[in-house]
Amino acid sequence: MTKTAWVFPGQGSQAVGMGVDLKDIPAAKMKFDRAEQILGWSVLEMCQGEEETLSQTLYTQPCLYVIESILADLLMENGSPDFVAGHSLGEYIALYAARVFDFESGLHLVKHRSQLMDAAAGGLMVAMMKFDRDRLEKIIETTSDIVIANDNSSEQVVISGTPEAVNAVVSQVKAKRAVPLKVSGAFHSPMMAPAAQQFQEVLESVVFNDATVPVLSNVDPTPATEGTQLKTRLLEQMTGSVRWREIMLQLPQEGVSQVVEVGPGKVLTGLIKRTCPDIALKNVGSLAEIS
Repeated sequence: MTKTAWVFPGQGSQAVGMGVDLKDIPAAKMKFDRAEQILGWSVLEMCQGEEETLSQTLYTQPCLYVIESILADLLMENGSPDFVAGHSLGEYIALYAARVFDFESGLHLVKHRSQLMDAAAGGLMVAMMKFDRDRLEKIIETTSDIVIANDNSSEQVVISGTPEAVNAVVSQVKAKRAVPLKVSGAFHSPMMAPAAQQFQEVLESVVFNDATVPVLSNVDPTPATEGTQLKTRLLEQMTGSVRWREIMLQLPQEGVSQVVEVGPGKVLTGLIKRTCPDIALKNVGSLAEIS
């Protein structure tokens, strides 16, 4: 029997025009309207506006959550996955798809998360491609105020920390490319601890049900369904690394032979293709791609 995992991309996958093809579907329209009540602004208008504005953390995260949630619901009409996982913000849609919380609760969490992360300052994140992993890990071990924030694959990571620490590491590790990310803070690092503390108060107000399908979390790729465990993992995600490389490697261990990336772009399927070439891949980023 074929086992399928749905994966949900996070910040960086957004694109102007995303979600517009969903606006005339009654169930989607209800969610867009509800989102506008919660956020105080229109997701559809934001997705048809300026790319620079859409790319701001404050707007990117809620827009992706709403659109990916709608796509997940439409896909669910044809059957459920065996596992779900999401990259950073994508974990919120994975939890929604596993019915850990309802649409509104998830959006409230994402709204607060985006505000806290948008307000974060003083940090730097740099994506590194094709580098000596052993050397990178050894230098990070001996350098304070820096971590691997996103372990995306054997050849791609994002480091996060103080500008001084990040620049020091970049200067010591030869990489094919080192690209600073357009974010305000050192996400997925201990520098987010004050934001995580504030977020915990919001998180505690939301009931987490047990998941209907196992979730592979960013901070722990071991599949889990227990609500309180998933809540703990989600809180740890603010300051913990996104262990996407390990999530990908876990999929074939769980017997997964097909992965569907639900959301705009093809970043996650691109990573999986290079890491687990035997897994069949599909992208669902628009209404036309749902079948």
